[in-house]
Amino acid sequence: MRRVVITGMGIVSSLGHTVDAAFERLKRLENCVRRSDDLAGYKGLQSCLWAPCGWTRPERYTRKVVRTMSPVSEMALDATEQALAQAGLADDPVLKGGRCGVAYGSCSGGVAANADFLSILQNREVRNVTSGTYIKMMPQTCAVNLSVHFGTTGRLLPTGTACTSGSLAIGEAYEQIRYGLQDVMIAGGAEEFSVTQVAVFDTLFATSRRNDSPETTPRAFDVNRDGLVIGDGAATLVLEEREHALARGASILAEVVGFGMNTDGRHVTQPNAETMAIALKLALTDAAIDPSAIGYVNAHGTATDLGDIAEGTATSFVFGSARPSVSTIKSYTGHTLGACGAIEAAMSVEMMRHGWFAPNLNLADVDSRCGDNDFIRGEGRALDTEYVMSNNFAFGGVNTSVVFKKG
Repeated sequence: MRRVVITGMGIVSSLGHTVDAAFERLKRLENCVRRSDDLAGYKGLQSCLWAPCGWTRPERYTRKVVRTMSPVSEMALDATEQALAQAGLADDPVLKGGRCGVAYGSCSGGVAANADFLSILQNREVRNVTSGTYIKMMPQTCAVNLSVHFGTTGRLLPTGTACTSGSLAIGEAYEQIRYGLQDVMIAGGAEEFSVTQVAVFDTLFATSRRNDSPETTPRAFDVNRDGLVIGDGAATLVLEEREHALARGASILAEVVGFGMNTDGRHVTQPNAETMAIALKLALTDAAIDPSAIGYVNAHGTATDLGDIAEGTATSFVFGSARPSVSTIKSYTGHTLGACGAIEAAMSVEMMRHGWFAPNLNLADVDSRCGDNDFIRGEGRALDTEYVMSNNFAFGGVNTSVVFKKG
């Protein structure tokens, strides 16, 4: 099997709009959650919280560049430009040579474009719809727009699996290279904010209601957790066959060595610890390492009641007495849905490279139902480890686990 390395990363998030900026804010242990006066104006909505990335379209993105893009694709483009620049592939012929593909996902396409199409049903009138509206709203909008913008002619793998969209994209990209189908893959996930996303979880009583104290939430794995907070952003990883990267003198940030993915096959919204655990084991088996080799686990950590219990139980079951350090980036960024798997993978790699791992914010009293895990609390933790794991889970019972090795 061929080895797969990461040669570039880019990010747009509430932590920062570059990987360096995001990591620096992470080290300051700053919560990005804010109260939104706009959300407070929606009748029937209980949560008024969000974690905005605060990204605005760069001036270099002319109308011609973004005519088929909504903000979700524009953020994906920014993150991808960063990643390709770091990889040294921004103008490389490999992008258009058929051996480079795109694996990218989001929960849905552009919010405004979706609303324009919905207005046809509501008003029985076709207006506000142009030739580019569908391209902006379609599920594969990020993957297709990136492919067209960079001229890639290889594999295209849109991933629209809700909260595992970003992580599944990384896993699928890894397998394309590992099995010799591609040499380079652009992989990641993105999500633009919408009140509809808050409403979805609000109706499930899964959003935090700490509207007057946003800095105290989310509280993943805490006995007093009360739900998630929605955020937005994007992240891109450039994956490359190791020998291909070495031949051109590229710097290697990390290696992707394991990927596990399965489904619960039982319930759409109620997670299953048993099948979650299987996904983690599949990733470890694929990486050909024992659980004790993993020094850090980046948890999905939604701060929902059932989600944290199932994930914590599964993690504890798989690792047992090995007890790797565990924390979740969502305690800083909120839940970025289709982007979270990519954002958290990038931050996991960056933390491994620097030998420092962020604590769980707001984790004061660990819920004993979340397993016997070594949750990082208080200050960050200095840790020299060769392997880290990043896990994500989604509606539909979709479970993913990715293992990274120090470069």
